[in-house]
Formats: sequence, structure tokens, C-alpha cells
Amino acid sequence: MNEQGCFHCGLTIAKNEEINFDEKKFCCNGCKTVYEIFSLHDLTCYYDFEKSPGATPQDIQGKYDFLDNETILSKVLEFQEGNTAIVSLNIPHIHCSSCIWILENLNKLQSGINISQVNFPEKKVRITYNSDLVSLKTIVYMLSSIGYEPYISLENYETGKSNVDRTLTYKLGVAFFCFGNIMLLSFPEYFEIKEFWLDNYKPFFRALIFVLSLPSFLYSASGYYVSAYKSIKSKMLNIDIPIALGIIVMFIRSTFDMLMDYGPGFFDSLTGLVFFMLLGKMFQIKTYSFLSFERDFKSYFPIAVTRINADTSEESVPIYDILKGNRLLIRNQELIPVDGILISEKAEIDYSFVTGEAIPITKKSGDKVFAGGKQIGKVIEMEVLHSVSQSYLTQLWSNEIFQKNVQQKHKTITDTISRYFTPILLLIAFVGFGYWIFIDANTAFNVFTAVLIVACPCALALTAPFTFGNILRILGKQKLYLKNALVIEQLAKVDTIVFDKTGTITTHKKANITYDGNIISEEDNILIKNVLRGSNHPLSRMLYDFLPQTTKIKIEDFQEITGKGIQAFVENKQIVIGSASFIEAPISDSSDIETTSLHIKIDGIYYGKFNFKNQYREGLEELFLKLSKTYQIKILSGDNDGERANLEALLPKNTQLIFNQKPEQKLDFIKALQQNGQNVMMVGDGLNDAGALAQSNVGISISENVNVFSPACDAILAASEFSKLDYFLKVSHKSITIIKMSFGLSLLYNIVGLSFAITGNLLPLVAAIIMPLSTITIVSFVTIMTNYLSVRKLK
Repeated sequence: MNEQGCFHCGLTIAKNEEINFDEKKFCCNGCKTVYEIFSLHDLTCYYDFEKSPGATPQDIQGKYDFLDNETILSKVLEFQEGNTAIVSLNIPHIHCSSCIWILENLNKLQSGINISQVNFPEKKVRITYNSDLVSLKTIVYMLSSIGYEPYISLENYETGKSNVDRTLTYKLGVAFFCFGNIMLLSFPEYFEIKEFWLDNYKPFFRALIFVLSLPSFLYSASGYYVSAYKSIKSKMLNIDIPIALGIIVMFIRSTFDMLMDYGPGFFDSLTGLVFFMLLGKMFQIKTYSFLSFERDFKSYFPIAVTRINADTSEESVPIYDILKGNRLLIRNQELIPVDGILISEKAEIDYSFVTGEAIPITKKSGDKVFAGGKQIGKVIEMEVLHSVSQSYLTQLWSNEIFQKNVQQKHKTITDTISRYFTPILLLIAFVGFGYWIFIDANTAFNVFTAVLIVACPCALALTAPFTFGNILRILGKQKLYLKNALVIEQLAKVDTIVFDKTGTITTHKKANITYDGNIISEEDNILIKNVLRGSNHPLSRMLYDFLPQTTKIKIEDFQEITGKGIQAFVENKQIVIGSASFIEAPISDSSDIETTSLHIKIDGIYYGKFNFKNQYREGLEELFLKLSKTYQIKILSGDNDGERANLEALLPKNTQLIFNQKPEQKLDFIKALQQNGQNVMMVGDGLNDAGALAQSNVGISISENVNVFSPACDAILAASEFSKLDYFLKVSHKSITIIKMSFGLSLLYNIVGLSFAITGNLLPLVAAIIMPLSTITIVSFVTIMTNYLSVRKLK
């Protein structure tokens, strides 16, 4: 630090206010206190990142007293259950690696904070804390004291909207205006038209061109200068350095040419370059904005929820049609889709999807329940407080709990190339300049400028994001919704596919159900139907739909044991429904073992079983035949092997069939495959398969007309598009090929352009035209190729 600057914040210290501590100088007690806090918690390496990363407010005492108000606090918090609270705070001063580092170590600075995650692009930090140990107001003051005062607007929290940053739009508009007008004014110079009026007013037109170039140069391109400056300051050269240097050199060269009357300069190319670069950036941002899980929640929830209408009838509706005031029915293991008020007498809610803690929380009638909780036990009813777009559910996929630690190969390739691209490019430019300066100074200057301008790292950097972004959009239109672009890379690596049976390769909709056993009275049928009403298992849903409509009865006790069955008490009768082993059913012959069945026991008396003749999804045989040529196919099922003969006749010979698998056994099976070096894709219904979906390299949850959604999955596939699975996998492979082709095309552009530039055969004007042209070419190539994939039948 400079001797007159504060060690913590970097501000100039007035002589009469200097505070000396630990052989360092501070401007105030606040900065000294923060340094003491960092020292005490062994966090002084904070200062190794940047010398003054935060802006410490001078006086904030009393500013956040409104956070003591419980009503206001409930609007600010995203989640509050027991002593666990979660809040997302907008921190405008997040701008560098030191900011991220310190904000993700808040738990070391303040007791009570459990975890803090930074969303750098949105400049937000998401904090999970213990409200018994620390208040939000204390956290906000602590953040302010270390230079990261949050921006809290109650209007934004109430409306569910956030401020939109339109800076890039303004910059793009200014660049387009300058580019268009300069091009028009440059036409006489292009065609060297000799006309008295034009010749006499040439200086005026050139001056006008110069003035019009200034907004584009100073304002529109400012982001590249700032990025280049920060890159140099942090001693890590990024790809914005040659762009910024090229723009500056082109501006200086053009100004020099104009002043010396050598020509009109290259202001048209300069403004065109800035416009096309910003256009590419805008296209990229718009692509990801469109694909954002939170903003496009309708696409990512092809699932439905049960709404209770005014006439007490139950209706399955799309999740985004749910409105405030609606009454919802939530079954066992269903995710609560929206914030609401519990109407039922009592409920057990598992918030592990939100907090990571798997201890169920008991809620009573009138209590608030938050989106993202999983209902455990008997069916409950709730009233909706907010629509799904305002609830916590839409953020579940981005929860750190469900992120998989996988290598981002193509991001790594891009970063590696970018790391070496800039220094090599600068070296070539200076070597070329040094060689030509002794031969021809004008050529030397042309070579230096042309080399910096013609090399287009932008096209190289945009290759993977544009390809993946377009693939995400295309797959989304065909009802395969991916968590992020990284899933595409993982899909391309898959060599083994594991399918769940019930609810995945079989459909919930169609099943031929027969009853075998003692006659069940109408009264007992009503009890069975009401017990089934609370279950989400595919067989339970099919049997529930199969049984005739009945009156609704209150269930006193409900317990569903995963992979086994249900036991409940209704009107003082014990109802047990499930597998033969679960209810200890008598086995009369071998066919009992070989049939998919739900057995019924009432008050300890065995009545019989409902047999299911599974209906497999359309196109299953053809799909598996295609997949078996490239992948190892395995079927895991929690059912008995009664369907083995049917499956063996339907599926390719090398398909491995494994039955009687509990959820934990499915997970262990996936893990064993991975330990053998296999890249595994798990396809399940998201109910009993959550562990296996999370363990697999890629987990795809099949979504039918039920509210079963596992945040641990990497993709949601609409059940109607199941037969397209082979196509989706081929698209992922082809997208990697497109990226490689784009890399090659981009490098070819640079090699050819540089070879012409270094030999002095490429004018800066031509170089400036080629540079944005290369970006447009790459983007166009990627767009055309990816869209071609969406309409072409892949072989």
C-alpha cells in the first residue's frame, strides 16, 4: 500500500486522523477493527487479492432498524423455519476474486452464519444462518462494516421484481448509431468521388466522423477497457486485453491519419468492431437469460399439482397455473410447489431440499409452509400464498447441495487457450513491429495494428457458450429441460444407461388391472381408495385411478415405507397395501412371485391382490434397440421379476435386468458402475430414485402428470418424449463435434489472418472488417448447425 493510504480501504489518510496499528496505517477505527477481525480469524490473506475491494459506508447507524420488524423481515427472507433462515442480499460492491472469497467465508467472521454463496453475475450473496444466534440486522451491519453494504429495496421484495441493468443495451444502441452514421459519411471516401462540394467540405465530414466515433470509443467500448485494466492489475491476462489495445491503437492511428491528412482513418471499422462485439455479448446474455431456470420456470416444470376446486373435485393442473388463494392437495413425498398456509390439522415437512437438514418439522393448521418442503405422511391440504414464480421452489436446482463436482472440459479448453492466446498475440504484435520498424515505419504500424485487430479471441470464447446455449433452447422446446449447459458435456460422455422400470419404461396412464382374492366390500373399497389418495407411487396412482370415485375420509395415521408399501388407520381399521413380503401374504403358487401386484390386508386379514399388467411406453423396443448399439443398457426395478419374460422378449439380448432393488441398492449399483470407470446416466421417475439420480453422472427424471420432482436430477424429461432419448443423446454428441469444428474454424481465421498481418499484406481496415466477421461467422455457423440438428433425423 502507498504510505498515505489506509491499509484496509485504500483511502487517503488525513495527517491528524492517522491510526497506527500492527505496523500498518488506517484511516479510521472501522478499518482498524475489520483488520483486527481478519487477523483474529486468520483471514489476512484477504489483502492478497486486492488492496481495497470494498467501499465502507461512513455512517449507517440506524439505517437498517426496519429489519427488527417481523412483518418486514418475513418479506425479505426467502425461507424461515425454526431457527434456520435464508436470505439473498444484493451487494453492489461485488467485483473481484477477493469479494467472492471474503463473502463465502462470512461464517468465520460472524457466529450463527452457516453458509454463504456468491452469485457473481447477479452480485448477490445467499446466506443461510441460525436466527437464534444472529439477526439479519446484525449480518447486514457486519457486511457494511467490511465494505459490502447490501442494497435492500422493500419494493423489490414485495413485487418480486428486481432492477434491470440496461447498460449493455444503451451501449449497443450508441455503437449502432455511431456505426451507421459513420458508414454513410464514409461512402464518398470509399469510392474516391471527385466532386467540388465534397472536396471542399471533406475536413468538415472527417471532423463529424471523428466526433461521432467518440461516444462509441469512450462509452460503448468502456467495458473492455475496464476488464483489461482489472486483468492487468490482477496480473492475469484475459482475452479483453488485445481487444481493448486494438480498439485504442485503431483510434489513435485513425486520429493521426485524419490530422495528418493521410486519409479518413478507420473510424467506420472501429465503430463497426465495437458494435459487433457488443452484439455478440448481447446475444449471449439474452440466450442465457431466456434459458434461465428461474425466469423460465414454466418450461422447467412440466409437472402438475392437484388443485381442489370449489365443488371439492380434484383436478391436476400445470404448476404455473396455480394462483394465490387456490387450495392444493399434497400427497406423501410430494414437493410443496408454492408458499402457503396449512389447512390440514397437522403435517410433517422435510426441508432437506432447501436446508440440507433431513429432520422433519411438524406444522399445525394455520402455519406457513414454504415451497421446497417435502410432505411426509398422510395427504394434506394447503392454501396458496404466492404463485410459483415468487416462491422458493424455482431456485432449488441451483442449490449447492445438488451440484455435482464434474470437470468442465470445454470451459477448461477455452480458458487454457485464452490464457496463452493473449500473451502470444501481444508477442507476435511487438515482434512484427520490431522487425518492420527498421524497414518501413508505416508498415510497422500497420502490422502492429492489424495483428491486434485481426486475431479474434471473442469468437474463440463464444464458441462453447453459443453452442451449448442453442442446444439448451432446442432441447427445451422438445421437452427435455437441462439444469445447465454442463449437462450436455456429461451426456456426451455417457457409456452406460440405467433405467428404472415402474413409472419410467412403464407408463402411469395405462395398466390392465385385475383383482384376485376375496370379495372386498364397498365400504372397504372406500377405505382403500382414501389410503391410496395419499401415495405418489406409480402403482398406487394407477390403482387409485382404477377404483371408482368415493367420498373423502379423514385418515388418522399414514405411513408409506419406500419400496415396500403403505399402512394407515382409517375409521379405526388398519389398512396395509404393498408387496407380498411387506404384508406377509400367503403364496399359493409360483405365479404369485412373477406378477406385479399390490396386496391388501385389512385389520390383519389378508383379502387378495390387484395384479398389474404393465403397459410399456410407446416406441420402447425401438428405442432400446438403437441405444444398445452404443451403450450398455441396464434395468433396475423395485418389483419382483414377474415381468422378466416380457422384458426379455421386448429388449435387446444384452440388456441386464435386476429386480427386487431397494432405493439404497439402486444407489450402490450406480456407484459400483462408476468405480469401474463407467459414465452412468440414470433415468427414473424421481420418487424412489432420488439417490440414484444424484449419484449418477447424469440423472434424468421422467415427469408425468404428478407432482414428483427431484432437485437432485440434472434434467427433466416429459414422459411424452421418452422415445426421443436416443435423439437427445446424439444431439449432445453432435454439439461437442460442433464446438470442435468451431474451435478449428476460429483458429483457422486467426492463423490465416495473422499470417497476412505479420507479413504486412493486411491493412488495418481489412483486419477490422475480418475481426467482427469472424465472430459473426462463428455465431452463424453454430446457430445454423445446432438448428440443423433439431430438424435433421440423426443417424
